[in-house]
Amino acid sequence: MASTTLTAENFEKTILEGGTVLVDFWAEWCGPCKRFGPVYEAASEQHSDITFGKVDTEAEQALAAAANITSIPMLMGFRDGILVFAQAGALPAPMLEDVIAKVQGLDMDAVRADIESQKATETQQAAQG
Repeated sequence: MASTTLTAENFEKTILEGGTVLVDFWAEWCGPCKRFGPVYEAASEQHSDITFGKVDTEAEQALAAAANITSIPMLMGFRDGILVFAQAGALPAPMLEDVIAKVQGLDMDAVRADIESQKATETQQAAQG
């Protein structure tokens, strides 16, 4: 499965559909983005069980701003609608495969429990503040 172009109109729906979603934020003028693009596309062909999305930060400036993109290429990984990975920079194929394995190997019940624990701590600290 090749990558899908993500826009402000379909980004949230794509992320929330569940499963594993990787998103590459890129721009045409970005040299590292051009080097990472073929690596990302090759991975998308090897992992049909993952949604691979691409956001052109020039065409989707509001979306890039909402995602706090300050460096490109920026790779984000989502599982079940939850951001679980974000890293700027062009990854070589073996490192991208490692990221994919780690994102897919996450215990999402533990991730959700961690999020709830963090929220409870923040609420408690705010109440004490």
